[in-house]
Amino acid sequence: MRSLIYIVLLLIITGCSYSSSQHRVLDDAQSLMHNDPSAALSKLNEVDVSEFKDSATMARWALLYSEALAINKLSAPTDTIVNIAVDYYGDHNLAAEFNKASSLKTQILSSDKSDALTTALYLQKEKEFFLYKERAKRGLYVFGSLVVVIVAAGIIIWMRQRMKIQHLQNETLMAEASVFKSQIEATRGDVSRMQMKLQGLLDKRFSLIDSLCQTYYESQGTKSERKAIIDKVKNEIESVRTDSFPEMEQAVNDCRDNILVKIKEIYPDIKKEDYMLLVFLASSLSTRTISLLLDESVEVVYKRKSRLKSRLREVAGVKNPNIMAIF
Repeated sequence: MRSLIYIVLLLIITGCSYSSSQHRVLDDAQSLMHNDPSAALSKLNEVDVSEFKDSATMARWALLYSEALAINKLSAPTDTIVNIAVDYYGDHNLAAEFNKASSLKTQILSSDKSDALTTALYLQKEKEFFLYKERAKRGLYVFGSLVVVIVAAGIIIWMRQRMKIQHLQNETLMAEASVFKSQIEATRGDVSRMQMKLQGLLDKRFSLIDSLCQTYYESQGTKSERKAIIDKVKNEIESVRTDSFPEMEQAVNDCRDNILVKIKEIYPDIKKEDYMLLVFLASSLSTRTISLLLDESVEVVYKRKSRLKSRLREVAGVKNPNIMAIF
């Protein structure tokens, strides 16, 4: 791609240099036009018309050539050359040059003076003009093809760049997903260890409570017997709430990266009952179990949980978003 750009720049520089030499010849011919019109015509005949680079230069040469013929009182065998100037200046709304070319056309076609050499040179210039038209047409095709190639190359480069960026984005996403997956697995592992500890801690007590409850519902005993069973159940629940609470708190901190310690640091004014609710939530206990331990209805537990969640989000959500995972 870079080599192609260098070639185009080289062609442009070469073309500009050659174009400058052509303009100098036309300037010289124009300066000789009235003092030595024969020399001016000779200079114009020396120019290889087929090598012109643009239609403006071609039109100027055709106007000067027609003017040299008219001043030398020579006739033109055809109107091909003068029509180059007439058509160009007419298409570009250059009135002065157009009128001059039209006047010269009348003069060189009505002149009776003919010269074999002049006619031969004129026909040669006419052939060169047709070669110029063919070359210009080919150049247009080449330029169009070059534009297509450059555009296609640009699109390919752009697409490759987009694919490269997309590939990097995909790799970044995959890396983030891998880290996230590792975090989830670590969290699951912490929760599993905590649940195992809590299960060992509470299994015996809850088994006893369950057994007492079953006995209560199945018992056909007296009211005093039932009351005794209820009191024992309440005592066991109270024991879980008080005696086992420090062990539950320690299990949560051990398995969840001291999360309760961090909460106390950023929220030192947390109420005792809210902290107890937080420990039970962090222990992954169900709402019904928490309501039993707190001696409150399920509805009240839900409301307290919602208020606590909002408060923690205010004081700790930004600093430590992992805390919100408790809920």
